[in-house]
Amino acid sequence: MTSRTPEFRAPFRFNRKRNGSSAPGLLGALLGLSAVLGACSQNTEIVTASVPNDYRQRHPIAVTETNRSIVVFVGSGRGGLSAPQRTDVTGLAYAWVREGTGTIIVDVPIDTPNARAAAASYQEIRSVLIAGGVPSRAVTMRHYRPHDPRELPTIRLNYPKITAVAGPCGLWPEDLGPNIDNSGYNENRPYHNFGCATQRNLAAMIDNPADLEQPRPETPAYTPRRSIAFDKYRRGTPTTTTYPEADKAKLSDTGK
Repeated sequence: MTSRTPEFRAPFRFNRKRNGSSAPGLLGALLGLSAVLGACSQNTEIVTASVPNDYRQRHPIAVTETNRSIVVFVGSGRGGLSAPQRTDVTGLAYAWVREGTGTIIVDVPIDTPNARAAAASYQEIRSVLIAGGVPSRAVTMRHYRPHDPRELPTIRLNYPKITAVAGPCGLWPEDLGPNIDNSGYNENRPYHNFGCATQRNLAAMIDNPADLEQPRPETPAYTPRRSIAFDKYRRGTPTTTTYPEADKAKLSDTGK
């Protein structure tokens, strides 16, 4: 009888095979982790989509429809308008012809000590508005009762118009100094209210809000001046304008 030695298989062969098959997965995991860490370390830009750094985008000038109004004070013993009040109403009529987008609403008080004088003043106001170019159908009267009996009831005139506006200003959502909640302090970013007053003042100075969107058409050329310039050009003479008083603005040569 021959004895057979039992077969022995080295365990390191099995481990080598297993390690060799898992090496690509481990390498892929390491590469993915390094890519994630690299992306986190390189992405240092702070995105502030809700609060832009440019003050023109943070406080934009918007075109909207607002009301323009004036107040006419009326006493209890006199009906009609005084000279300054008549000037104010005339100016309102001219402004409505140029920029009005709706009817003129005239609020007249009733059940007050000056109700009769206010009714008489309204008739003169309506006449002044019509004389200023406002159609009669564009003037509407409304009665109201004042809430505070101590306040002098007045006649209020208002109409809608297209206006450029910006703001509101004076909002301080963050502290200006170093703060744990103020992340923009160390980054030297402008504070929220920066530039708001400038934008609001610029919007108030705009006469025609359409200028923000498109240029105005050119006006016709001045024909008499153009004919004189062309005549000089045909004769070969200079077309520039001569100002005789220009020499008087020069500095004195005394002391040279």
